[in-house]
Amino acid sequence: MIFMLALGRPCKLCDVRVLVVGDELRLAELIMDGLAREGFAVDLARDGAEGLWLASENPYDVVVLDVMLPGVNGYEICAKLREAGNWTPILMLTAKNGEHDEAEALDTGADDFLSKPFSFVVLLARLRALVRRGGAERPAVLSVGELKVDPGGMRCSLGGMQIALTPKEFAILHCLARHQGEVVSRADLLARAWDFAFDGDSNVVDVYISALRRKIDKPFGRSSLVTVRGAGYRLEA
Repeated sequence: MIFMLALGRPCKLCDVRVLVVGDELRLAELIMDGLAREGFAVDLARDGAEGLWLASENPYDVVVLDVMLPGVNGYEICAKLREAGNWTPILMLTAKNGEHDEAEALDTGADDFLSKPFSFVVLLARLRALVRRGGAERPAVLSVGELKVDPGGMRCSLGGMQIALTPKEFAILHCLARHQGEVVSRADLLARAWDFAFDGDSNVVDVYISALRRKIDKPFGRSSLVTVRGAGYRLEA
C-alpha cells in the first residue's frame, strides 16, 4: 500500500488552491478526496506536461508533485518552474528511498520531500508547513489594520477577537488580504477559492462577500469590504 489514509482528528487548514501531479490514479484520487475534505480546492494533472502547464498558468498555493511521471518527470518540472521564477511551494512524492533521491529533489528546488508509503496526517502536516512558509514575500500572518488573517492556522481575528469563518469565506478573505487596497475581480476570487473545473454561477462570490461583511464589518461598525462596481472587491484597513 503506497498511501495510508489516517484522518484522525480534524486538522485546521487554510482553504488553499493545490495542484496534484501524479499518474497513479488511485493515489491521486485519495489525496484529492482527503484534501477536499480539509477545505482545499484541488486540481489534478495526470502527466508531466499537463502538470508543468497548469503550474505555470495558474496561481497555486502549493504543488504536490510525484517524481515518476510520463513525459516530463517531477525533477524537470520543479527545475523549469524555478528557472522561470515560479516559487510556488512544492512537495515531492517518490516511491524511491535514499538520501540521493531526497537530495536531488531538494537540489532542483523542491521545498519538501515525502517517500511512499506515507500517512495522510503527515502529508497534511507538511502542507501546513509549506502554506505557513509560502513565498518569500508573504508574511506568516497578514494584517489589514486590526484584522489579522493567519493562512497557516486558518484563523481570523479582529482586535484580538476570533472570528469563525467557513473554508470558502476564509479563502476569499485570504485572497483579498494578500491584495489589500487593490481591486480583486470576481473571476480572480473564483480562481482562488474554487477548483479549476468550477463552472457554476460567478454570483456565488457575492454570496460569500455578503457573509464576510456580516462577520467582519457589521458587528464592528466597519466597512472594510468595498464593492467596486464593474471591477470587483477591495479590502481596506
